[in-house]
Amino acid sequence: MRVRALAGVLALLLVGGCVQRQLGHHLTNVAGLVAPLQFHMNDQNGAAVTAADYRGRVVLLYFGYTHCPDACPLTLSTLADAISQLGAEGHRVRVLFVTVDPRRDTLPVLKRYVNDFGPQFVGLRGTHAQLTRMIKRYRVSYHYEKPDASGAYEVDHSSAVFIFGPRGQARLLAQTGAPASVIAAKLRHLLAAG
Repeated sequence: MRVRALAGVLALLLVGGCVQRQLGHHLTNVAGLVAPLQFHMNDQNGAAVTAADYRGRVVLLYFGYTHCPDACPLTLSTLADAISQLGAEGHRVRVLFVTVDPRRDTLPVLKRYVNDFGPQFVGLRGTHAQLTRMIKRYRVSYHYEKPDASGAYEVDHSSAVFIFGPRGQARLLAQTGAPASVIAAKLRHLLAAG
């Protein structure tokens, strides 16, 4: 029953719907509804990393791709702005950007991309099996569009940001359009709460 409730809440949120647990300004409390942070992938430097490597930090998890023309750069820019509003506390936050387009998002491409947003941004790239596990765990979706004549293609993908507390527990879901100031305020609260 709980799985069905989770699936329903996430489906509504990921497509921009409204639910009762909405905290205003596109943030939703998902404590107890979303699985704790867990994964095995490689970061943009090629190092194998797991969720345990980020314990003690507030983690923002976002699925996207570097060739994304709009949603990804806008979302990551907003998150960078929110982190900058934290001042010195910003070093305790990490944004994990999981590529859903590993074919084009090689490690050098991913590294260049996340470095543009700041030192708190980590690019994650995995095998097909690793990515599939994460997609299922967080109930996100993506779909490759038909390539054009030059072979270029877009990837439709979920655009919510999962926010985890320092012990890896899911706390909030931020939808596209959440203001940086509101995200920063919630991050401050999570950092203070430990």
